[in-house]
Amino acid sequence: MFAKTIGAATAGINGIIIEVEADISNGLPSFDIVGLPDPAVREAKERVRTAIKNSGIKLPPRKITINLAPADLKKDGCGLDLPIAVALLDAYGFLPPSRCQHAMFAGELSLEGNLRPIHGILPMAISCHENNIPFLFLAKGNEQEALLVDNITVYPLGSLLELIDFFNNKTTLPSAQKATESPIGSNIESMDDFSDVQGQFTAKRALEIAASGGHNVLMCGAPGTGKTMLARRTATILPAMSKQEALEVTKIYSIAGLLKKDSGIILQRPFRSPHHTISNAGMVGGGTIPKPGEVTLSHNGVLFLDELPEFNKSTLEVLRQPLEDREISISRINASYTFPASFMLIASMNPCPCGFLGDKLHHCTCTPNEIKRYTKKISGPLLDRIDIHIQVPRVDYTDMINDKKAESSATIRQRVEKARQIQYDRLVKYHLHCNSQMNHALIKKLCPLTTNAQNMLKIVFEQMALSARSYDRLIKVSRTIADLDNSSTISEKHIAEAIQFKNNINTSK
Repeated sequence: MFAKTIGAATAGINGIIIEVEADISNGLPSFDIVGLPDPAVREAKERVRTAIKNSGIKLPPRKITINLAPADLKKDGCGLDLPIAVALLDAYGFLPPSRCQHAMFAGELSLEGNLRPIHGILPMAISCHENNIPFLFLAKGNEQEALLVDNITVYPLGSLLELIDFFNNKTTLPSAQKATESPIGSNIESMDDFSDVQGQFTAKRALEIAASGGHNVLMCGAPGTGKTMLARRTATILPAMSKQEALEVTKIYSIAGLLKKDSGIILQRPFRSPHHTISNAGMVGGGTIPKPGEVTLSHNGVLFLDELPEFNKSTLEVLRQPLEDREISISRINASYTFPASFMLIASMNPCPCGFLGDKLHHCTCTPNEIKRYTKKISGPLLDRIDIHIQVPRVDYTDMINDKKAESSATIRQRVEKARQIQYDRLVKYHLHCNSQMNHALIKKLCPLTTNAQNMLKIVFEQMALSARSYDRLIKVSRTIADLDNSSTISEKHIAEAIQFKNNINTSK
């Protein structure tokens, strides 16, 4: 007896259709699962067999073979428990074949026969829709995530017995309905707001430019000057995500297991702040079957690295590919995986080990060699990929006691969104949405400079000994400043302001 059902697994951030084939034959009783299962999938035979028994069905002893196709793809996780159980019951004749062949199944089985939610339902539901499979059966708690995909009917299950009775017409099973969700584009209220930040006008201007163009930022200043506070508030001035961006982020968090139960689509841009002890794999992703790292969890949002020189140097160096390509590729024996990593990097650092180099109130106790070793932890190629460098000075007492409310995040965000719309209109035909994503060819085509701006840029290029990459990034920042100024061309004042934010980190004593 032979039966086949459809399950799903994840590869990278995508859902993959898995055909679950069950064969029942005479011979010594056994239960084998083939098709490159990982330990969690191999153990499914014990969960499935016990769950079926505790659902009131006794399976005659036979030689059971389960094949998971495609056989050359490594399968992980416990989401294949339910399709294996359905294929097995179908092969034994306990379920009508006609009802098992036009649906996808995903869920983990308990020994009692109950169903538990699993990670990665959203990409599985997307693959269900893309393969024209009309029905999706899953565990209760996963239904709202699956309902983010249109044009599929979702049936939430509490137990395997519910599915058996439904397929045998002994009971009805209502399909899941979408919960009320916030509209795409709505801004989530945050406790953090730029109105709380007194002074620091240059830093706030730099972060507004960075948010408008999606540029990377490095802040340098003594301890307590507000670097972390400024970084956390940058997420509040970023434009709202589009539906496509929100789905991408939700899919990533679904696979990583970071979605809350019954949560819908993620509307707020991610803000990730890993500790400096993070490993290379934790930063960019990894594992036997690679999972998303911090650069992918920051996709369409902000990755904040506090105290940048304290991070392991090799961990910082692995950032070079995602900062340039906006994706990270991880190769394993069985397959290669590509994870999206289009994020805005914000990093902070002290000017020296003690933190008080250049401070007006504290004397720096570091030797020149100590300062050199400290700053050398950040390589030139990595610094080259950071568009904006800013000094964050100590806040003056008069600014601290000023009762006048500073400009709010909502007000700044309006200017950012206006600049982003200008960029979107310019770049949409190239499938880009902000200035930081332009390559050299597009810079030459879309960034016209006035004669005075060209002359100024020539002098800067020669005096600062800029690399080709630094030259391109300087123009991209200038283009963003011009967009904030609603100017179609880049003038010398736009170039001059961009120069102020380039290589502005003073590490000399």
